[in-house]
Amino acid sequence: MRYLHFILGLVCTLSLGCSSTPPSPSTRAPAGSDEVLARAFKQHTSNLQVEGQGVIRRVLSDDNNGRRHQRFIVTLSTGQTILITHNIELAPRIVGLREGDVVSFSGEYEWNAEGGVIHWTHSDPSKRHPPGWIKHNGEVYQ
Repeated sequence: MRYLHFILGLVCTLSLGCSSTPPSPSTRAPAGSDEVLARAFKQHTSNLQVEGQGVIRRVLSDDNNGRRHQRFIVTLSTGQTILITHNIELAPRIVGLREGDVVSFSGEYEWNAEGGVIHWTHSDPSKRHPPGWIKHNGEVYQ
């Protein structure tokens, strides 16, 4: 059984670009992450654990309906844009976000017509969902 979990984890990491650990100090996107996100967008895929990296295109106002989320749009190297919604009731606010900054992320991708949304960029208090994170200016937020 342990071997099966290892193989499934390896397949997930290699083919989908998913991970439950914070990023290494590298600022490069995981190999193939942009292609995974492009395929998810093209195929209208949702509920997909991914990680990647992008440049902040626009910082939006917080979403205060229901649980509060910090929101911003990133552009991937492919040109695809993705909205990131970071729950600031379960994780710390990301300090000093500015247009043009590079961010790395891990979370759940949900399809929408504008390019998609990444959420679950934090730990799950009930431990039922893989933990996500955002890395900005050397700090990991989860």
